[in-house]
Amino acid sequence: MRLLILGGTEFVGRAVVEAALARDWQVTVFHRGRHEPPAGVDVLRGDRTAPDGLAALAGTTDGAAAEWDVVVDTWSGAPSAVLDAARLLAGRAGRYAYVSSRSVYAYPTPAGLPEDGPLVDGADADAGQRDYARDKRGGELAAEAVFGDRALLVRAGLILGPWENVGRLPWWLGRIARGGPVLAPGPRDNPLQYIDVRDLAEWTLDAAARGLGGAYNLVSPPGHTTMGELLEACVEATGSDAELRWTDPDTILAAGVEPWTDLPVWLPRGEVHDMMHRGDVSKALAAGLRCRPARETVLDTWAWLRSIGGTAPQRPDRPALGLAPEVEAALLGR
Repeated sequence: MRLLILGGTEFVGRAVVEAALARDWQVTVFHRGRHEPPAGVDVLRGDRTAPDGLAALAGTTDGAAAEWDVVVDTWSGAPSAVLDAARLLAGRAGRYAYVSSRSVYAYPTPAGLPEDGPLVDGADADAGQRDYARDKRGGELAAEAVFGDRALLVRAGLILGPWENVGRLPWWLGRIARGGPVLAPGPRDNPLQYIDVRDLAEWTLDAAARGLGGAYNLVSPPGHTTMGELLEACVEATGSDAELRWTDPDTILAAGVEPWTDLPVWLPRGEVHDMMHRGDVSKALAAGLRCRPARETVLDTWAWLRSIGGTAPQRPDRPALGLAPEVEAALLGR
């Protein structure tokens, strides 16, 4: 199989490249050159936001334009960039897999919403960058406008695992590695739903190779793990003397602590929790989705962090996450 990955040097793109190389696929990476791509790939350079930024994709080899069986696109910005790339590749690629998001559903998103649920308004395939939800939905529309039923829309939920550059699981691992009393947002049995980035990559390649198209919610089954299991795995992985102090959600919220940003991954039960941690994934499971245990995700992420010196990369377009030490100390009564 011949794969073209648009991006491919960080987090989701990197996981897709690694998974494809492990299958002995021929991989071409198109990126801006800001990070080193994995070894063993063909490299094309360009900036899809710049005038003529896709020129490298239009090039030829021995007089013929390059062709690919599968394109994987993880773009999060202006939908018009997806539309431009899809149009350029329309006659030269078999399938176009666009890594989208469950944020494309209209809010409030009820628990158990399937892929045919209501979507955000105002998305447009040729729009400039606006907000994350409409950008991702516009990217879906762009892929479908060109590739039709050959477009695979991977609506990912919360993504964790090695190479994370958003700061969710790495923050918890770093905080717990420092040891001592740790504010643990309750309840301990609060269910979590996420996808290990490597499981996302494997499923996407499998689905594209099988010729699947259309939208799929891609996240673990509801209740795949809990906040308690995740943080206890962090204690195990780091080997620290951290003491998890489970704290009532009302106490945390009354202190002005923001779920999801100050305390990554965590959401108190309610509408937003239903949206992020109670999604329907029956369609993806029927199409072969397999999710590794949370403990494996945590242990492997810690091993990766240690291999790069302990500090995770941070996407420049995302804010740094995590609770200020003085706020944690105040809540713990220290």
